[in-house]
Amino acid sequence: MHDLVIRGGTVVDGTGGAPFSADIAIDGDRVSLVGAVTAEGREEIDATGKFVSPGFVDVHTHYDGQATWDDEMAPSSWHGVTTVVMGNCGVGFAPAKPDKHEWLIGLMEGVEDIPGTALAEGMKWNWETFPEYMDALEELPRTIDVATHVPHGAIRAYVLGDREKPGAVPTDDDIEQMSKIVEDGLKSGALGFSTSRTVLHRSVDGELVPGTTATKEELIGIGRAMGRVGYGVFEMASDLNREWDEFGWMGDLSRETGLPVTFAALQSIAKDQPLEEQISNMRAENDNGANIVAQIALRGNGIIMAWQGTVHPFVRKPSWEAIAELSWEEKYARLSDPEFKAKLLSEASLPAENVDMAPVQFIVTDGWAMHYQMDDGFNYEPTSEESINARANAAGITPAEYAYDLLMSDEGKGLIYLPILNYIDGNLDFLHPLQHAEDTVNSLSDGGAHCGTICDAASPTFMLEHWVKNRERGTITIENAIKRQCLDTARLYGLNDRGILKPGYLADVNIIDMERIKLGKPWLAFDLPAGGKRLLQKADGYDYTIKSGQVTFKGGTVTDKRPGGLIRGPQHVEMLEAAE
Repeated sequence: MHDLVIRGGTVVDGTGGAPFSADIAIDGDRVSLVGAVTAEGREEIDATGKFVSPGFVDVHTHYDGQATWDDEMAPSSWHGVTTVVMGNCGVGFAPAKPDKHEWLIGLMEGVEDIPGTALAEGMKWNWETFPEYMDALEELPRTIDVATHVPHGAIRAYVLGDREKPGAVPTDDDIEQMSKIVEDGLKSGALGFSTSRTVLHRSVDGELVPGTTATKEELIGIGRAMGRVGYGVFEMASDLNREWDEFGWMGDLSRETGLPVTFAALQSIAKDQPLEEQISNMRAENDNGANIVAQIALRGNGIIMAWQGTVHPFVRKPSWEAIAELSWEEKYARLSDPEFKAKLLSEASLPAENVDMAPVQFIVTDGWAMHYQMDDGFNYEPTSEESINARANAAGITPAEYAYDLLMSDEGKGLIYLPILNYIDGNLDFLHPLQHAEDTVNSLSDGGAHCGTICDAASPTFMLEHWVKNRERGTITIENAIKRQCLDTARLYGLNDRGILKPGYLADVNIIDMERIKLGKPWLAFDLPAGGKRLLQKADGYDYTIKSGQVTFKGGTVTDKRPGGLIRGPQHVEMLEAAE
């Protein structure tokens, strides 16, 4: 008798092969048989008419704080994700000297839009070193497995102390100390190292994050520490300025250490190199023996704007700034006043507080052709005819007034979508060939981050609903979609025990009703510690999510099972003989 048998489903096993009909037997935390299962299960699930896939592996998240207090790990766990890798973009909370707690929270709040009050209340700070942080993560069972990078920002703050300022150049001794921290972090179970080199990433005080101005010597020195350990992924977000020759040193580092280097590949007017050039430069290095992997998003990296969110088109209006600190009830009353509305709409936006952010602010406050109304069943690949600019013109009013009225709908809970990255062409056609490339992985969900602006943790569901099911042109097959969100992401980080449904592999499973798969409308919740806000988005169509052989979600509702934990280092698999 097996612990669990899933019967009659259409298996998409994660390898990229065609779907096939089969039963799946699970014993303990492992798959024991895929095929015709004759023995009974202590628990059985009828998956007739449903797709059965591995659990999704999301390698770009920011649950570094949330993972220390939250066992459900929403919203990623609501979207079939059973494994996350956090600590991306050089931000995190270890190592951490006691006098740097507030500074690290400010760094995370500024870069990733995670409420600092929530982090301050939620984290116990029962660690200082990175290995101690890993021990703290291990204390809490969860619905999913978590893994992490060693973050550059925390390392520099730990080593440089008060010398950590934008432009600070570490000494050789500093680099040696940082390298030792990374080496010890990997030995304690981290899966890699991360850094950020983009002017868009700033602390809550507006300062460039550590790593933005790091020298090649510092980055290579840290990379060599990873090489000494023999595993790990070097992850980076960067503006990819041509003068920095990022691909040159990434290629050198990968060739010298034999380790993968991965970067955020985005279509953006702010980047020095267009996406096509980024991919071309990466492939030139890979043709010369490097192993560089581009992380790509599945849709426009968008801002969801709302009165109670982090940003909206009127956030820099003097009248808004005058009421910004009021309670929501007081704000709503003022916003409902026709005289206040007229005054605000007549005002010009204040200049950007930072010159580097001026283009972004202009798009947020005046880019009406890129703003879209979010209704139920919203299509994340909208056309120009659906923009607020076009709808306002059709209604015979200004785009600003249309946007104001839209935000006031649903008792002030209206939403506007602004795809600020990956939508220069007004469509997602450019992503289609990248969805079939071996040197790219689906990523950049930022799960747990940008709480008041995005909810791209729902990306795996968007992949199924939009790219597999609904897109009118350039769809991808379900077997390719599952492979990209399971096998490809898992293998990049050495998680060789998951991402495939075969005997011996971890029993992380989704049972999916593709006829019902659908994203719900996002909403703002205030459920983080200290009442911190975050955008959440649920999905229909996940009948079951199973983690390590235990049902964690049934019909979209969380169960009481918490089989997930901390991943320490690369994971291996021992193939099992199929047991009937």
